[in-house]
Amino acid sequence: MLRFLSDHFAFFRQFRETFESTGAIAPSSRFLARAMTGPLSKRDRPVRVLEVGPGTGAVTQRIVRLLQPGDRFDLVELNPVFANILRRKFDSDPAYHRVADQTTVHQIPVQEFVADQPYDFIISGLPLNNFPTALVREIFETFFRLLASGGTLSYFEYMYVRPIRKAIGSRPDRVRLRELEAVIQPYLRQHRTHRSWVFANLPPAWVQHLRPRLRGPV
Repeated sequence: MLRFLSDHFAFFRQFRETFESTGAIAPSSRFLARAMTGPLSKRDRPVRVLEVGPGTGAVTQRIVRLLQPGDRFDLVELNPVFANILRRKFDSDPAYHRVADQTTVHQIPVQEFVADQPYDFIISGLPLNNFPTALVREIFETFFRLLASGGTLSYFEYMYVRPIRKAIGSRPDRVRLRELEAVIQPYLRQHRTHRSWVFANLPPAWVQHLRPRLRGPV
């Protein structure tokens, strides 16, 4: 319970200080974590997993319980506070420590991350609706560069955020959100396999699951 409260306090503090890159007032619920890791839970062989924007580890906690011997797990987290929280968990939390020698936490922007092999699963908690259009385009290009053929990208977005913000936001924000949709929608049309609905989250969310049919960016 103390760790739960500590994680929520750290998350809320970072939300206040770095809203653009944190994007939520509380960590993801266990229901959202289960939806994000649904494809991973069905694998039948050793895999490589990349989590992007794990925050304090709400989804990470689910991932580490699904990892098996022979798997590789990398986490990319830009926020130094969150990265340190995660490293401490892999040092001291029994569930995390079990897979510590299979895992590395990288404090780096994902678009600068370089891997020696592609990933079977990429699970992203980045708040894309908060980012500039050019950055979102770069992030999606990075996802598909890092994703193996036949691999799965899973990311979430809060339900109806873009329509609501386009209706009530400032003109520059409405323009940015329209441009954002122009970047994201081609990926969804071409690569989405299914969408999970998660109402038991604050706020409720969709999880988008994509699998590349073509190598490289759309």
